[in-house]
Amino acid sequence: MTDLLHRLAGTVLLRPYVFVFLLAYLFLAVARLGWLRTLVWTVTAYLIAWACEWSSVHNGFPFGRYYYIDRTSDRELWVAGVPFFDSLSFAFLSFISFEAAVILRTPLTSWHASPDDAPARRSWLTTVYAGLLMMFLDVVIDPVTLQGERWFLGQIYGYPHGGPHFGVTIENYVGWFVVSVLITTTFRLWEATLLRGVARTGSFAFPFQHVAPLGVYFGIFAFNIAVTFWIGETTMGWASTFIAFLIGWMFVQHALSPYRSRPSE
Repeated sequence: MTDLLHRLAGTVLLRPYVFVFLLAYLFLAVARLGWLRTLVWTVTAYLIAWACEWSSVHNGFPFGRYYYIDRTSDRELWVAGVPFFDSLSFAFLSFISFEAAVILRTPLTSWHASPDDAPARRSWLTTVYAGLLMMFLDVVIDPVTLQGERWFLGQIYGYPHGGPHFGVTIENYVGWFVVSVLITTTFRLWEATLLRGVARTGSFAFPFQHVAPLGVYFGIFAFNIAVTFWIGETTMGWASTFIAFLIGWMFVQHALSPYRSRPSE
């Protein structure tokens, strides 16, 4: 028990930036979903992500073949050869990607009033959008994570044969899309069955609540791009910046669309 607590503490101390994003996710998720649904989303996301990572390490599906480098299992929690923090991060990555997709699929008439986003949340197209948004996050995250030995992450994994995108395989990005869709779809199934009689209400509210997940979404972009430039990977940094700019411009265009003047008849 003492060893488990030691490794749990080490997981937080070694990866404080991950838990900053995790705390932001918990705040937003509890405000949006309530405590029970937040717990269900977190556990669902973790289990699906862990299963997919374990499968990829052993079978190459769905992320393609890669391997973990065990240099910290005596200091942080690993589960059957997979770092605990790695699978746990899929909880907040999938949530903010889904919330961002809901924003894109909901007509915004005001930044001050919460729009009716229920139809978007029930739409399968929103699930696809969420998968793409999470995949684009990884297009920025994975190349710099692969260079972990050059910053405070440490080298934790690698690809046996490298990959065409700064050493990352295309299969990995497809896998992130698949995992996002699996997490969102499974949670929707839980809502339709186990959580069917539980009211879907958040635990509290705050200003600009419906767009706040975008702050975390682009905060993750900003953190990884900053690290990329910090370690001297200029080409990679500008490539990631371009991706983040395109995603950001898409949201700006969506936000401005209700305020544009209608063309004259």
